[in-house]
Amino acid sequence: MRTFLGNYLQFFRQFRQRYETTGAIAPSSQSLARSMTRFLAARDRNIPVRVIEIGPGTGAVTNQIVRLLEPQDQFHLVELNEEFVRILEERFQSDPVWAKVRDQVQMHTLPVQEYPGEPGDFVISGLPLNNFSVSLVTQILDTYMKLLKPGAVLSYFEYMYIRSVRKRTARGDERERMIGIDELMARLCSQYRIQRDSIWPNLPPAWVQHLRVPAASEPE
Repeated sequence: MRTFLGNYLQFFRQFRQRYETTGAIAPSSQSLARSMTRFLAARDRNIPVRVIEIGPGTGAVTNQIVRLLEPQDQFHLVELNEEFVRILEERFQSDPVWAKVRDQVQMHTLPVQEYPGEPGDFVISGLPLNNFSVSLVTQILDTYMKLLKPGAVLSYFEYMYIRSVRKRTARGDERERMIGIDELMARLCSQYRIQRDSIWPNLPPAWVQHLRVPAASEPE
């Protein structure tokens, strides 16, 4: 309980200081974390996988991922916020469940576009894409696709109806930004989405989008 409250307060502080890259007022709920990891949980546990979590924040979804890792798996975290990185690294030292997988983990403190690692089997992202410019969202989506092996699954969340509301209420450049991001996300989902979960017990309620890149033997 103490860890949860401490992380919640730190998350809120970072939200106030760095809203553009934090994008939420509270860590993700357990319901959202379970949805974000549903395909990881359902995989064949006898086959080693590489998991890449982008924008883990204080570790609400990370906490679910570490419980699903097998000893042969690899886990890479990409987080730009140095304070969140500090919190995550401390937890890998102090939390008994997290510490069990510490040797399987690599932390990367940089923008995801600069991530130097190999593609993964599961890419799980908490980046607040609605806060970014259209050009930056385009770069990030291109990076997502490069980080997915053939047959891999990308899971990310977005708050319900945010873009729809902003497209109707915003004016000028902000409205054009929302329209541009909406078109990018709609195009990606129309091509690759395999499932969308509605997560009402979250602050705010969210959709979790699951996308899958076809395996090499499958038609796109």
